[in-house]
Amino acid sequence: MTERMPVVFVSHGAPNALLEAPDAVACWAELGRRIPQPAAIVAVSAHWEAQRPTASLAAAPATIHDFSGFSPALYQIQYRAPGAPALAEQVVSLLSGAGLAAGLDPNRGLDHGAWVPLSAMYPDADIPVTQLSLVGGAGPATHVEIGRALAPLRGDGVLIVCSGAITHNFSWINRRAQQGENPFPQARVFTDWVAENLAAKNVASLLAYRAAPYGADSHPTEDHFMPLFVAIGAALDDAPTRYQPGFTYGGLAMDAYLWQDSPAR
Repeated sequence: MTERMPVVFVSHGAPNALLEAPDAVACWAELGRRIPQPAAIVAVSAHWEAQRPTASLAAAPATIHDFSGFSPALYQIQYRAPGAPALAEQVVSLLSGAGLAAGLDPNRGLDHGAWVPLSAMYPDADIPVTQLSLVGGAGPATHVEIGRALAPLRGDGVLIVCSGAITHNFSWINRRAQQGENPFPQARVFTDWVAENLAAKNVASLLAYRAAPYGADSHPTEDHFMPLFVAIGAALDDAPTRYQPGFTYGGLAMDAYLWQDSPAR
């Protein structure tokens, strides 16, 4: 039986992570080395929400610099991976088959939630990629369903990369904090709670994360946590490996997770 491709979740941090978060960049590069060469990638980023899950048909996705106020060098970065329109159509077919109304966008490029980590994972930009939106306003359970619908792609050599944040509270950000400095205690508590529940495959607790210690505080809005639930759904019964590049700006946990194919299934 062909081995399934892994599933990846990364915390992409601030847009300038490529320039100022070397531990996170090293982690992403390590993930790229550990994963078998994908035939294509589906990227799910916190920075694209739509009324229904929507996949990009772009044959040459633009690099979207969807931020402001950062170093000019960041705006010069281009990630010129080819698109994957046939894969986008397959994504919509799988979602529709699972009872999830889905759509296609003819032009959507890659936002920084996608191209920042992919630039470190696959710097040659030679793997076709389509981006899939979140569903704005939908909760964790819907995004688990989306992930489960996408899981069959793993058997076709498709890597599912979900990019968001384990913690995303701007009031916890200290822009003068150096990487590696002690993070906000609340951020560490919630980050470790997530790790414990992922390791235990306790999906029910994760779905109710807002009742966890500092759960609602870690995510005043839910968008950056929803990619994790897509990953949980796509991971099926696989066990996660936790990567801990630390915290940036004192409050952004940069944890990443890799779900590998289970030995017996």
